Amino acid sequence: MTRALIPLSLAFAALAGSAQAQTAPAYVAPGASLHRYQADQHRYEMDRLRARADQRETVVRQLQLETRLNRLEIEAARQPEPLQPAPYRVLRSPEEERALRESATERRRASAAGVGEIDAWLDRTAD
Repeated sequence: MTRALIPLSLAFAALAGSAQAQTAPAYVAPGASLHRYQADQHRYEMDRLRARADQRETVVRQLQLETRLNRLEIEAARQPEPLQPAPYRVLRSPEEERALRESATERRRASAAGVGEIDAWLDRTAD
């Protein structure tokens, strides 16, 4: 039983050793700094990400412009609404006109009286 466990444990150890993340380059030239190499890698990646962001921004602007143009084309293709002639004023007899004027005057007086009561209440003195 112990003989079967030894090859199995060696296989697990080999798998664990190969699963480690690679943090350093496989080869660094003599005289080159590992930190400088990593800094260059980071700078290249940042430049790549900035370029992708600029490309996306350009695509967004282009799509916004196309959307605006499509909307303007659709609005221009609409049929204009037909002009409606102004409705004619209803002709009334002089008695009807006088009754309407008097009722409008009465409504204005009633609303002014209600507002006057509110103004009097608001302007009351604090005792």
